[in-house]
Amino acid sequence: MAALNKVRIGGGEWRSRLLRFPDALALRPTPDRVRQTLFNWLGQELYGLHCLDLFAGSGALGFEALSRGAASVTLVENNPAVHRALQDNAKLLKADKAHILRSDALSFLTQNRQPFDVIFLDPPYGQGWLEKLLPLLAQHLAPEGGVYAEAEKALQDGEGWQVVKHGKAGNVHYHLLKSAHDA
Repeated sequence: MAALNKVRIGGGEWRSRLLRFPDALALRPTPDRVRQTLFNWLGQELYGLHCLDLFAGSGALGFEALSRGAASVTLVENNPAVHRALQDNAKLLKADKAHILRSDALSFLTQNRQPFDVIFLDPPYGQGWLEKLLPLLAQHLAPEGGVYAEAEKALQDGEGWQVVKHGKAGNVHYHLLKSAHDA
């Protein structure tokens, strides 16, 4: 069996707890300092918010949101081994507000109608996921909701979205987006 990778939760109830996950193609957890910036943007506490982690991977974003008081987080992951690791981490943390689904992102969005306050979107690079998914996400956002998106390049305003905040760490461009209809 391959060694498991680890990422640490940075804040909240589970601060400093480790999440373990297997190697998987295109899985790259959001770096600690980027997650710290993201949760500074969102507010340190997410009480009452319903979140969607659409390419859950390590689960760092979703479990961090729960650690900081989110009412629920739906973690969507299509890779079977990574999905199992998410389930194992949820059991270890006793994260009963984590809803872990094995699904493709597009399939999930076409079948789900629940609105989310925050959508975390960190898809594999170079596969056109942002172009496919951003047009669909506005209908899945609660009023005043936001989308956190990571990409290999800086995103621009347009296609119904406004870039509210942007940062760069190494090769990662990270953004907080709002629907242009809410702006």
